[in-house]
Amino acid sequence: MISVLIVDDHPMVYEGIYALLSDSEDIKDLQYAKNGEECLSFLRHKQPDVILLDINLPDINGIDLCKTIKTLYADIKILALSTYNQASYINKIISNGASGYLLKNVSKDELKQAIYAVEMGNSFNSIEVLETLKSYKTATGQIPLLTKRELDILKLVINGLSNPQIGEKLFISPDTVDSHRKNLHTKLGVNNTASLVRFALENNLVQ
Repeated sequence: MISVLIVDDHPMVYEGIYALLSDSEDIKDLQYAKNGEECLSFLRHKQPDVILLDINLPDINGIDLCKTIKTLYADIKILALSTYNQASYINKIISNGASGYLLKNVSKDELKQAIYAVEMGNSFNSIEVLETLKSYKTATGQIPLLTKRELDILKLVINGLSNPQIGEKLFISPDTVDSHRKNLHTKLGVNNTASLVRFALENNLVQ
């Protein structure tokens, strides 16, 4: 069973998500916090598998809250849930540890797919979010700059290595590898490893 904490200052959002997920066999434990303080207070007593986190909270920026949560509770998976479909917001919260970004007009099926994906350790971005990231790259005429570490990991991903294998080669933890891979997915506007490899090869990102 997957437990989910919804962090949003509008009760209607919680009620809407609850209605969407109420018939799910795997997602049964749905909790609610209306701001950052309530969220952190809840987490001191119980940690959910996945947090659906609004960016625009009344007491703290959701992007900053995401970083705090991941610092304190690294195993919790976070999905940003927002009305803002802008590359700057998307990239910032992913860089702070979120596993994906959803818009609040998300469908029932896409919401379930996203929760399942991140709970399994994968990343997930809404189709519209992926389009925004691709449009951003087209408008700026450039592919987002990748760090040396991201390039190192990308090369090993292309060679078919798993997170533990990459971590062993680079002397970092599998969780750190996973975080870098999620950042790569978001920066390059892809949703899975196959798309990541294809994009990297098509754009000559590695030698």
